[in-house]
Amino acid sequence: MRFTAETSSDGVTEQLFTLGEIPGVLWTPEGAAGARPLILIGHGGGQHKTAPGVVFRARRFVAECGFAVAAVDVPGHGDRPKVEQYHRIVTENQARVDAGAKLAPLLAAFQALVARQTVPEWQAVLDAVQQLEHVGAGPVGYWGVSLGCGLGVPFVAAEPRVRAAVLGLGGALASAEAAARITVPVEFLLQWDDERVPRAQGLALFDAFGSAEKTLHANPGKHVELPAFELDSALRFFARHLG
Repeated sequence: MRFTAETSSDGVTEQLFTLGEIPGVLWTPEGAAGARPLILIGHGGGQHKTAPGVVFRARRFVAECGFAVAAVDVPGHGDRPKVEQYHRIVTENQARVDAGAKLAPLLAAFQALVARQTVPEWQAVLDAVQQLEHVGAGPVGYWGVSLGCGLGVPFVAAEPRVRAAVLGLGGALASAEAAARITVPVEFLLQWDDERVPRAQGLALFDAFGSAEKTLHANPGKHVELPAFELDSALRFFARHLG
């Protein structure tokens, strides 16, 4: 793990890093020392580790809860090189949708493919970040919607360090089998008028989670119209489960 840049403002320190070929960013309280909970944020499709929504959420988790937060560029996004296989699949899928094919099954298959790479990458990032003195081996949470949900469900299912997860804007086609293996508390976000993920698929994914504690937050609006107040709920959710 190699840090490449560091800045601090409003009590939050931001450190850019690379772990092998994986570019990432870590946010911590300024002057932090000792172990603390860590949130891994999965960004959406076409976004990256420092997209405005990622940064805004990360800074609030740090400033209001004292957590550490990490995000990385998934393959083909941000500072990572284009993956020819993934680029070809995306192009082919768009052509199929233009020809009348349903989007949800195509997205599901693509996300399942990418997750085979991202799950071990994210586990390696957790290993490295938790070795830092100002983060430590505290409890871990995960936040991710849309692509961050499609990749996040198999990650949470595979990673025993994750104790709570906020997921959403995803469907059962890609993730139901992995969701059944998740038993930690889940807060699930669903947009009632989502044009990318059919409502029935989102509800089926929520139903598939094996968690004894799971909460469905359904709001009117399209895929990108997630209400800002859901972040307030996520803050309370992680504070309750991660301490």
